Amino acid sequence: MTRTDDNPTELHTPVHAAGGHSGGKGILHQPIAVWAVAFACVVSFMGIGLVDPILPAIAHSLKATDAQTELLFTTYLAITGAAMFFTSWLSTRIGTKKTLLIGLAVIVVFAALAGASGSVWDIIGFRAGWGLGNALFISTALAAIVGAASGGAAQAIILYEAALGLGMALGPLVGGLLGNVSWRGPFFGTATLMAVGFVAIATMLRKGSEAKPVPTKLTAPFRGLAKPGLGVMASAALFYNMGFFVLLAYTPFALAKIGLDAAIPLGLIFTGWGIALAISSVWIAPALTNRMRRTTVLIAVIPVLALDLLLIALFVQSVVAIIVLVIVGGIFLGILNTLLTECSMEATDLPRPVASSAYSGVRFLGGAIAPPVAAALGNAFGAAVPFFFGALTLVIATLIIIVGRRALRRADGSEEDVVVEAEAIGLGDAD
Repeated sequence: MTRTDDNPTELHTPVHAAGGHSGGKGILHQPIAVWAVAFACVVSFMGIGLVDPILPAIAHSLKATDAQTELLFTTYLAITGAAMFFTSWLSTRIGTKKTLLIGLAVIVVFAALAGASGSVWDIIGFRAGWGLGNALFISTALAAIVGAASGGAAQAIILYEAALGLGMALGPLVGGLLGNVSWRGPFFGTATLMAVGFVAIATMLRKGSEAKPVPTKLTAPFRGLAKPGLGVMASAALFYNMGFFVLLAYTPFALAKIGLDAAIPLGLIFTGWGIALAISSVWIAPALTNRMRRTTVLIAVIPVLALDLLLIALFVQSVVAIIVLVIVGGIFLGILNTLLTECSMEATDLPRPVASSAYSGVRFLGGAIAPPVAAALGNAFGAAVPFFFGALTLVIATLIIIVGRRALRRADGSEEDVVVEAEAIGLGDAD
């Protein structure tokens, strides 16, 4: 067992299985506090996909360009990513529950303000505030679920990614249905559902369900990125999330260019995508890591996702081809989301909140970069080029993992390598 520098009382047990999936209770046998947080996670992740079907409608109604509309993702994700570096500092001082509730309350306020906006720039600004609340909630929720769930960290992360997938699946559906009435509907819908999540956390996450937090340093996430394992995972996630958000954020505009811009059809397409993502997160990812090392799966699956984006680029004039490839892409994204998160949480012996803040912060910044870049490339060179760009970022992510694989031995679960990593950390802390 190894001791962390930022939390000297917290001990972490090494993962012995190659994939890190231990036995014990089934994934569905969880404390009620875990289900409360998971429910709120579903609602939170709905907020990401909720605006997807209404992007063309917002652009049309508010006379905004594609690039301006894509800034709805950029400000949201940029603020989310930047703020996540500091969420562990806050949550370890005021507690998990208070941090979660503050985050949910901020989302409720800014989602409602976005729905009441009269210009695209107002919505862009309010989405930034929404992103701040999202940061407080998401990184804290991941650490809370990992800390409170039964069955080990791997099962907890699968539950978290399943909530992500379910939220991604329901978000576009709800967004499409409400967006068919008005583009304002999804924003007010999010505010309402987040208020429900607030009540669930307030009533079900009782005081005794969380351990007393040990304050971490403000610089802990940045120092965490200097750890080889977490640094490699964060760098790979930066480029991976660019490919992720090219698929999520630019596809509605690619479909609109060939005549499919109605909110409900777009919502149904991304609902299928989200369902595929959720299924692969819960069942396919564990099945693969029970047979292979995590890094082996990443190195194999990320290029397949890159190929999926290449095929979209080649068949960008076919509505049927794009729909099929987007849904198939959800399968690969579900596997990768789960594995990348598992690797980041297991790559070092850092406290969970610190690892979550550092990894999530870099990951969301990657998502912030991709939408406006994709829109600019699409407007300048045609609808296929953004998908070529997305495929390239995924190739870069693969190369980062290949080059940095030695630093990920702990994430792969080798006990001998965990000891080596612990000794390296000890030497680093002594400097």
